[in-house]
Amino acid sequence: MAIYYVCRHCRLPLGHIADGQATESQLGFDQLTPEERKDIITNDAAGNQVVKITCESCQQVLESHPERVMYPSLYH
Repeated sequence: MAIYYVCRHCRLPLGHIADGQATESQLGFDQLTPEERKDIITNDAAGNQVVKITCESCQQVLESHPERVMYPSLYH
């Protein structure tokens, strides 16, 4: 199963790790609480893990306008 990183706000694909290249421990997933894990990591239809993080562009928007986190989209 591959691991795909996508922005949780704009859905921009940010990268991926091929199957078997890293363990959950190496990626720090073992440090997440069950609640954090449920919020951050999901599985797609093909069985790959999808990790939701924040891209640099969205991070800049959130730092400048933190209220935008309440909007359905940061940019609209």
